[in-house]
Amino acid sequence: MSTSGPRRSGPRRSGPGISAGDRRRHTTVVVIGAGHAGLAMSRCLTERSIDHVLLERGAVANSWRTERWDSLRLLTPNWQTRLPGHRYRGHDPDGYMTVPQVVDFLDTYAAAVDAPVETNTAVRSVRRHSDGFVVGTSEGDWRCRSVVVASGACNRAAVPDAAARLPGDIVSLTPLEYRRPDQLPDGGVLVAGGSATGIQLADEIHRSGRPVTLAVGGHVRVPRTYRGHDIMSWLDAVGILGERYDEVDDPERVRRLPSFQLVGSPERTTIDLNSLRALGVRVVGRVAGIADGTMQFSGSLRNQCALADLKLRRLLDTIDEWVDGCWLDGVPPPPPRPTPTVVDDDPLLTLRLGSGEIRSVIWATGYRPDLSWLHLPVFDRASRLRHDGGITDVPGLYLLGLPFLRRRKSTLIDGAGDDARELSAHLAATLAGASATHWTARGA
Repeated sequence: MSTSGPRRSGPRRSGPGISAGDRRRHTTVVVIGAGHAGLAMSRCLTERSIDHVLLERGAVANSWRTERWDSLRLLTPNWQTRLPGHRYRGHDPDGYMTVPQVVDFLDTYAAAVDAPVETNTAVRSVRRHSDGFVVGTSEGDWRCRSVVVASGACNRAAVPDAAARLPGDIVSLTPLEYRRPDQLPDGGVLVAGGSATGIQLADEIHRSGRPVTLAVGGHVRVPRTYRGHDIMSWLDAVGILGERYDEVDDPERVRRLPSFQLVGSPERTTIDLNSLRALGVRVVGRVAGIADGTMQFSGSLRNQCALADLKLRRLLDTIDEWVDGCWLDGVPPPPPRPTPTVVDDDPLLTLRLGSGEIRSVIWATGYRPDLSWLHLPVFDRASRLRHDGGITDVPGLYLLGLPFLRRRKSTLIDGAGDDARELSAHLAATLAGASATHWTARGA
């Protein structure tokens, strides 16, 4: 392995404590991940003159480059694509970025903030050492006083145990592996999951000419536009996206909520279960299991759809009340409410997999972070991270970019900046306090 200095996305600068002959390097803060969250933290640390390095397993925005399907666009409008000191400046503020556009945006941001990124550097372990941490990587060790984990919430697809019981002749994919319909065999496709990813893939694959069955559990139904504006504009204006984790009764429950049923498209199309049914997509309950070659579906579809419709009405009521209270000019009156979700009188409960009707399954059943390299006591009995708004029980260890970390918008590009500002402030105060204590102890 090379022992040269770090490979950076921007101009090379001399790193703190780097020796060409020493594979153990030193800095104040190691940020793990050079996606939008890690880059936002880098900008905030630079503003505070805190030495740091970003470690990235691939290139900047690696997940966007390697783990997204071809037609994907951001679910948020372009005007909402903003990070500390940088925002979308194009001519289509109400459009939705494609994957290459997101990569270009983040590349440009990394260069603009001169982020000290070491690319192609996989983190293999993080452990406590003395008054700081040792971060083991594929390119040698780093020692630091603080670590910010910004490696993303979607490193692994959350695939149910039932997937292992699919017959061997049925293709099984996750959204991290899927790219386009033509990689699937001819014949029927079952998409498991009715949130943003599931409905987008069901729509795209059905339009390719393949019959699609969509298995749906809990979901959050929202329109793409309402009263003349994108739904994200209303969520931002009303304050829902900015709601803090310490303002809700059960933040852990909110963190487990499914994502909105949304798609970013030039036509600003609303996709929901009704529009998919109108196309010919068969809608069934969530996958409950597979036994003896038969896939079983939950009988709760009607209840799940009724609950989603109820929450949708409450959301639109909240927006209408806010508009009325602000006396806004030029806002169209409330349109007719969306039609309640249509559910078959006798939804399908079982499907024989050996019949040849289903040739492939895509498990759009959520994601989870991959933190197998984090060897620190920050997990509960269910292997979930314990933290208070990104601040862990381990002094100096921080989390960034996870669902509802500090706000409802925490996983959005637009949410990373506010979270990074607050966490960098806490980090700086912690470093200052630790320095003062250490200095006093040494001075004594």
